[in-house]
Amino acid sequence: VLDGATIQTADDIALRGGVRTKDVLETIRTVTAANPTVPVLCMTYWNPVDRYGQARFAADLAAAGGAGCILPDLPVEEADEWLAAAAEQGLATVFVVAPSSRDERLAVITAKGTGFVYAAAVMGVTGTRAQVGDMAEDLVARTRATTELPVCVGLGVSNAAQAAEVAAFADGVIVGSAFVQRILDAATPEAGYGAVRELTAELAQGVRKR
Repeated sequence: VLDGATIQTADDIALRGGVRTKDVLETIRTVTAANPTVPVLCMTYWNPVDRYGQARFAADLAAAGGAGCILPDLPVEEADEWLAAAAEQGLATVFVVAPSSRDERLAVITAKGTGFVYAAAVMGVTGTRAQVGDMAEDLVARTRATTELPVCVGLGVSNAAQAAEVAAFADGVIVGSAFVQRILDAATPEAGYGAVRELTAELAQGVRKR
């Protein structure tokens, strides 16, 4: 629904390889065990959560050490059951706002969310872009007017310069497709891990230069 070719390709590879929801939860368990002080959130579309069972998913995510969920396609008007299950397990629920969101809509969304707000930098699907959308800064300002939650920007950030640009006006920088592309382009898993480490260092350096 929200993802471009890069993450769609990765999804297809994962599904063909037999990855299922339980495997994602096990990955979260492994990551949190290795980094117990770093909050780990699961970003997912709503269908897998609904199919798994809302209360069951919340409980299993919390048991794996997860800190919350980013749910880009769950309307806030239909989220009460999930929000109750998440709150019972101490999980954050992060909703997505877009440049097309009017101020009244932003207030409705941010009133329901917890943890932080995911601000989409552009209208469109995920993927690396040559520049950050020029609507992102305005969206962050309008979102901040409705909430005390941190506002983090994603969709299209792929290099240190873009990370620095976003960090100058947002509370956090979200990067997804650029990491996935590095892994897809790598000749071996080990080369992919090295490419991810390299990109992480570049992005961190960019953010610290803001």
